Amino acid sequence: MKKIIISFILLSCSLSAQYTDINIVKEVKVKNKGVVVSAHPLASEAGAKILKMGGNAYDAVVATQYALAVVYPQAGNIGGGGFLVGVKNNGEKFTLDYRETAPKNASKNMYLSKNGKANTDLSQNGRLAVGIPGSVAGFFATLKHCKLPMEKLIQPAIDLAEKGFAITEQEARLLNSHKEYFQKYNKTSNAFVKNEVWKSGDILIQKELAETLKLIQKSGLKGFYEGKTAELLVSEMKKENGIITLEDLKNYKVAERKALEFDYKGNNVISMPLPSSGGILLAQMLKMSGYENLEKYQQNSTQAVQIMVEAERRAFADRAEYMGDPDFIQDKTAYLISDDYLKNRWKSFSFSKATPNSEVEKVINQPKESTETTHISVIDKDGNAAAVTTTLNGLYGSKVVVSGAGFFLNNEMDDFSIKPGVSNMFGAVGGEANAIQPNKRMLSSMTPTIVLKNGKPYMVVGTPGGTTIPTSVYQSIVNVIDFKLNTNMTVNSPKFHHQWLPETVSFEKNFPETTIKDLEKLGYKAERVNQLGRTEMIVIDDNGNIHAVADGRGDDSVAVE
Repeated sequence: MKKIIISFILLSCSLSAQYTDINIVKEVKVKNKGVVVSAHPLASEAGAKILKMGGNAYDAVVATQYALAVVYPQAGNIGGGGFLVGVKNNGEKFTLDYRETAPKNASKNMYLSKNGKANTDLSQNGRLAVGIPGSVAGFFATLKHCKLPMEKLIQPAIDLAEKGFAITEQEARLLNSHKEYFQKYNKTSNAFVKNEVWKSGDILIQKELAETLKLIQKSGLKGFYEGKTAELLVSEMKKENGIITLEDLKNYKVAERKALEFDYKGNNVISMPLPSSGGILLAQMLKMSGYENLEKYQQNSTQAVQIMVEAERRAFADRAEYMGDPDFIQDKTAYLISDDYLKNRWKSFSFSKATPNSEVEKVINQPKESTETTHISVIDKDGNAAAVTTTLNGLYGSKVVVSGAGFFLNNEMDDFSIKPGVSNMFGAVGGEANAIQPNKRMLSSMTPTIVLKNGKPYMVVGTPGGTTIPTSVYQSIVNVIDFKLNTNMTVNSPKFHHQWLPETVSFEKNFPETTIKDLEKLGYKAERVNQLGRTEMIVIDDNGNIHAVADGRGDDSVAVE
């Protein structure tokens, strides 16, 4: 086994039971073993520990998600939601949709003033921004694919919350920069605020969260959606203008949906269907760029980037027009990913210039979507694979901590079109298809994806990043299949993003300047950004060799059983 240790933090502490040894592993090459890639080393290790105990990929992914709720509170959660894409070694494919839903008292104009102006502060911060959490229900829905009981899967997270763990420099910086928000939206004390400045190596102990997790361990699903935790959550709503009720929590249901499948150059791509826009966008972008034989060009060359940007432009124009919760709209997925439709969309492409948005679609603004999501990629020694993306939406969600229960609540209501034409926090614009309705799931860009070759997992991939998620997954897949890059280069090379509106193309730092200059000459508007996503990727070759890479942009880490 080859592994590259990027950093090793050994912190002396009088309480040896605390988690103070943090081993960040960025890359692993292994065979006949299970691997877990996530945003935090302690979460990846929790999943790997479950694999060592005899669990499968789905056991590991549940344990990792619970652990992320403790060690990665800015996005890991039990107060948010997510999507799971699974492929079993018997060929079975499945998805779980545990996206948050709008409360029964939600309404289309709930964030509009009397004069019809959208108040995005209400949809992004505080108690009115919260959708009904789906994560815990999703973990229990995953159980039917697991081998171990929930009591064992949740225990690593309980230990982490109760005993405490050493925070990294990045985590300390985030807690310090959000202190004023935590104080503004919470009138009672919580584990995330202290008088002193947080520093790397400080121990974060979450006693209230540990008790909440123990209630789930003891009482199952009812330990979260009914009883003490539910009452505390609803009590939190009543402190301000929140609208989630006990009935909302009790009635929440996970949706099992048929995976979105399509072929890309002889590979079977398995991704998330609506209410994720990600799978549709991925299919559209891969198919359209495929019309230009993308493999002829070099990665990040002017021609390759232009083809891919124009595919992204056309796909995102469709996102605003057609996509939403399939239980509330006419699902046009088959039409949108058909060759007849996409070849017609591609007719306006030209290497001589940027395609004006007006030639692509009528201009509908898209809701923004928070970049603070988190992804887990897992494969076990038996060949079961799982790709899971979960979110609170913004950093620390609504900034509201449930008093007495110790966890952050999402601000997922902002992912609806709070008013058609008004962009959300990520700049995505939305139309009527994604308007607010009671019990409806808000549109998402999360794109957990598994690619099969000859019926077996070839890639397991996903990333956080809001609307940049589908474009980052798209680039990851073509980097491997078309540009023949290894997994490390695929994950860590600089990326770009375009989403139709705004017309600007975002380029990550260190992107080739010659390519950017060439594109500007063709009429593209460029902006430089610090970071696009944090991709977690596993690639398995024809001989069963596993190459797992955690993104170098954060504290992301690989763990092996």
